[in-house]
Amino acid sequence: MTLDFLFDSANLFVLPFWLLMIGLPNWQFTRKIMDSLLPFVLLAGLYVYLFVNSVDPDSAQSFANPTLTDLAQLFADERVTATGWIHFLVMDLFVGRWIYWEGQRNGTWTRHSLILCLFAGPIGLLSHILTRWIQQGLAARSDSSSTHPEAS
Repeated sequence: MTLDFLFDSANLFVLPFWLLMIGLPNWQFTRKIMDSLLPFVLLAGLYVYLFVNSVDPDSAQSFANPTLTDLAQLFADERVTATGWIHFLVMDLFVGRWIYWEGQRNGTWTRHSLILCLFAGPIGLLSHILTRWIQQGLAARSDSSSTHPEAS
């Protein structure tokens, strides 16, 4: 298997999970699929394989005491870049899954955060946190006004 094939396969592998979480979040099949950790085991296994095959003594030293210049040189190697990209895929999907389950648990709207997480994981995470805070603030204000009605 070529590096390009593994890279392309990993990119395609994650798409159905994102599509289910974003497009059909309340479908029982989506919940069942997203309950599994198997996708992460498979992606992490690919990551380990690529990592082991991309690290040599020089790159290990650069990772141990990284400088921006050293990392830029490391990521010029396609093997290291593919390994790093798989890292992003695994972690972004894991965070997306967490956002999905938090939304299912507490009724927070998650589609926008999941879309952002798919393309830029930390921005999606921040979006979800802010959405949750806003939702909690609105709920608290609603509870407060219903328990303390103002006199007319």
